[in-house]
Amino acid sequence: MARVTQQERPKDKAFAPEYQGALGSLSVNSSLTEVLAKGIEELRAAERDGQQREMARCGLAVAEAYRRLGRVTEADAAWKASYRAARAAGDVGAMAWALWSGGTLARQRGSLALAYRLLGLAAEMGERGGDVVVRGYSLAGLAETGRIQGDYQAVGELHEQLLAEARRRGEARHTVWALEGIAQMHRNTGSYDKALALFEEAAETAGAADDRRGRAWALRGIADVVSVRDGDVERALALLTEAEEACRDMKLSSALAYNHKMRGNVHYRAGQYARARDTYTRALAEFEEMNEPRGTALSRLGLAKSLARLGRNPAETAVELAELHRTLDRIGLRHARDMVDKAAAELGVGPLPDVGHRVEEAATR
Repeated sequence: MARVTQQERPKDKAFAPEYQGALGSLSVNSSLTEVLAKGIEELRAAERDGQQREMARCGLAVAEAYRRLGRVTEADAAWKASYRAARAAGDVGAMAWALWSGGTLARQRGSLALAYRLLGLAAEMGERGGDVVVRGYSLAGLAETGRIQGDYQAVGELHEQLLAEARRRGEARHTVWALEGIAQMHRNTGSYDKALALFEEAAETAGAADDRRGRAWALRGIADVVSVRDGDVERALALLTEAEEACRDMKLSSALAYNHKMRGNVHYRAGQYARARDTYTRALAEFEEMNEPRGTALSRLGLAKSLARLGRNPAETAVELAELHRTLDRIGLRHARDMVDKAAAELGVGPLPDVGHRVEEAATR
């Protein structure tokens, strides 16, 4: 069974349970290009030897490296191949990990209904196979999917439950994830002091556990709060610069793009609209290259607001916001959709009723 136990790892250090089999020695901080190269090498060796279980394990690491690098087509093929190999080997735990990877990819691509289905199956298989780690990761994936949709009431309790479980098992990486998720919900509902405290705890926990990825995300959260709450542009940008270094070192394409998008937010809040425009444009290109619809839509929103502040025709801004509203509604991102409505009011081009009609009408003019 493809199972990573806590007894095999120091409890005070972060580890990557998705790196299994021949790749089990890889660090959580290994660069994704290194993971991909070694994963492909070991996967081919397993294929030559006809070792289905090892194919599943190595294929999981390959799928995750492709996903985090934004190469979604290759990631989709890799997680499915990992699942097929796990099924051929009769390894329920490895099947669960492959489904977790597929569900996480589906969320990244904006296919939230598919993400729910795959992650739910992964959690069930993890429980059936006795792998508490993949079960926890899958439940966390379900919680995160609900959180990015803005369904805080439904997933808030699950976040707290997973945080307690992670702390009890000494899983530093998962503890950091849960802290960041809870912090983000507090931030989005205006509880900035609580959000900041949780993001700072996450950053400290990640630093102590040598989890550079988790710390980079936590620093991004801290930067967001000190920007929106305190207007501290200098500190926010310094935190984002520190986080960006880790993202670049580890080749974290998605995290880097979100870092750039947040940098655009900081510039926008400070009234630095030209800088915000340029930064959002950069982030938008990065998200489009990865085919990540959520990041793409959020960058488009920031860019539209910046252009409006720089004198763009209000009618063009209205059309752009209407298109974004429709896109976010289709994906199911309610919180982000509400952000579009707030932007329309802020810029004096809203409200935006009858979204589809207005977009179609503008396109025929």
